[in-house]
Order: sequence, then C-alpha cells, then structure tokens
Amino acid sequence: MSLDPTSPVSLAQALIRCASVSPEEGGALSFLDELLGGIGFKVERPVFSEAGTPDIENLYARIGTGSPCLLFAGHTDVVPTGEPSAWSHGPFSGEIKDGVLYGRGAVDMKGGIACKLAATLAFLRERSDFAGSIAFLITGDEEGPAINGTVKLLAWARERGERFDHCLLGEPTNPSRLGEMIKIGRRGSLTGVITVHGRQGHVAYPHRAENPIPGLVRLCSALIDEPLDGGTAHFDASNLEFTTVDVGNPATNVIPASAKAVFNIRFNEGWSAESLGAEIQRRLEVAAGNVVSFSLDLQPSNSPAFLTQPDAFVDLVSGAIAAETGLTPKLSTTGGTSDARFIKDACPVIEFGLVGETMHQVDECVAVADLERLTAIYARVLDAYFPKGGS
Repeated sequence: MSLDPTSPVSLAQALIRCASVSPEEGGALSFLDELLGGIGFKVERPVFSEAGTPDIENLYARIGTGSPCLLFAGHTDVVPTGEPSAWSHGPFSGEIKDGVLYGRGAVDMKGGIACKLAATLAFLRERSDFAGSIAFLITGDEEGPAINGTVKLLAWARERGERFDHCLLGEPTNPSRLGEMIKIGRRGSLTGVITVHGRQGHVAYPHRAENPIPGLVRLCSALIDEPLDGGTAHFDASNLEFTTVDVGNPATNVIPASAKAVFNIRFNEGWSAESLGAEIQRRLEVAAGNVVSFSLDLQPSNSPAFLTQPDAFVDLVSGAIAAETGLTPKLSTTGGTSDARFIKDACPVIEFGLVGETMHQVDECVAVADLERLTAIYARVLDAYFPKGGS
C-alpha cells in the first residue's frame, strides 16, 4: 500500500473516499480487510440477512489469543450526502484545506476508525510481543436499520468462542473540543402511538358524532403533566416528546372518526421498555376513565438504557485523554442511541471519539490536529491497557 498505515490522516482520507452510504459497503471494509490482514490480524467478513432489510457486510478481526482482549468497535457506513453541489469539497474527496479534512464520515466515524488503526499499527510495531489480544468489530449497518450489523456480529462472535474484556467505541462524543466527554451509558428509547376512537359526523350535528380530539388532548396532557422521574446519579430525567398529532381530516365540516398522537421517550436506567410501557398504559387508563376510548401501540424497542459503572478502565481512558489534552472528560450519558447498546451485553463499553459538531451535515469535517491527537490518546490507552514484559 502506498499510504502510511500509521498516519490517521492518510487512513481517514482513504476511508472517506469509499462511498459507503448505508447499506453499501463501498470498499471501506475491503480496505480494512487488506490493511489488518497484512499485519497479522485474522480477518473475517460475515454477511447477515433478514427479510425486509438489505444484506449487510461486516468485519471482525483479531490479533492474539490471550487475555485481556480490548475490542475496538465502530461502523464504516455513512448517511447520505444530500446534494453534492452543496459541499465546499466533494463529499467523498477527502480533501484537506487549512488543516481541516472534509468528507462524509470524517467524524462519524471513519476518522475515529482511522485513529484506532493508526494507534494499533504503531503499538504493534513497538510491542509485537504484547500479552493479550486486540480485536476490531466493524459494521456496515449502524446508520441503517441496525438489524444485520453489530447485534448479529456479536452473536456470531460469541458462537465462535470470542470473548472481550473491554470495548472502546469511537463515536464522536465531544460537543465542541476533543477531550470534553466520554459516554459511559446511553438513554433508552421507546416510541408509542395513542389512538383515540370516536365517531365521524357533521359538525352541525355534534350529538350524532363523537369527537376524538378532546379525548386525545386529555390523554396527551396526562402523559406530560407529571414527570416520569427526577433523574439518577448519571442520567437526566426521562423525557417524553410528542412528535406528531394527526386526524387525517381534509374537511372542515366533518368531525373525524379517530385521532392519533405519536410520542418518543428517552429514558434512564430506572426504567425498562416494559416497565415504562406499563406506566404509560396506567396513566392513560386513569386519564381516560370511562369517557375516552383509546388504544396504545408501543413499538418494539432494541434501545434499553444502560450504564457502564466508572471503574479502572474508565479511569485509564480518562487519564489518557487528560495526558494529551489537559482536559478531564465529563462522564456523560447524553445523546441518542449507538451500537454500545448491543455491545454492553458482551463486555463493559465506553465511547470516546472526535468532535461531533458537523456529523451528518453538509461539509462534515475534522481538524487534522484532532485526528493526530485522538490517535495519541488511543495509543496511550493501548500502552496502559496491556501489561508490559512480553507474553
């Protein structure tokens, strides 16, 4: 390969130039396959399928057979670019201008993968006899349905006897400056649909109809009038937001037959999807009494709330960040969901990556200096994680 495999900038450029818009592999996993295989990793490329979803290519690579095993996880798929002409630099060009690298996936999260690769390759050059194992678990389905990706890749690895001690996921965790934040957990997500059933009729003859809208307002108020909880030591209070209210009624002189409201709750570790759903059902039944006829449809959730308790591994990563940036990172559980919700069942997982200000935006970009600094942080993590003195 002509590029320098220990340069995170070169690696990030190469990955960005692979147009791996989910669910397309785009050459990104093939690039990783060649790179990791060339330095001694055993690389496997399982493809998973499920009816109604696209087939997804994934990658698992490991070097070493001993313990401890540090898992680097991530994804090479990216979101669509939008109109390419809106970009200052081509979305898959990997161009650098004024110390900034542009391209889709620069921060979410091809840049983070590049830093892990560069740090790992440099580490192996210095400590090829290290005691333990390093593994990469990379999916092409994080930005898609997340059905044929990490969750199935972990099950596949478990069936083959693969075990991990800790995982570092490279999602862009920092709000505005590298070193600000580590994610030690994520809120759960639960979506529901409330339907109030009425009877259609002419607005001039309301006694012959039953308007569902006042009932829907009553039920919605019951869900937001009282907080779900007051938060926990590491989580904010659970939050319910209504995202749409619909009656599907094009006429101004017709009382509709039904009215619907959709809500999403981001909840803390005090709830499970089941216990939260039961509480929502209870509140609605109390509010409805014998007056409002309604049904509640809770959507299946694969996003539980979870917390990785601060421990020696969290301290190790925090120390590496502080050594390179001078910042003590905040331990956070904010933001949306990530593949950490699947990985937490395999081993303790924390997330630390680049600054996420431009992720999913036109002109997504990352400072070259941040790529180099993040690589140095990952290198410190590797050096501190594995005991010195050979295998």
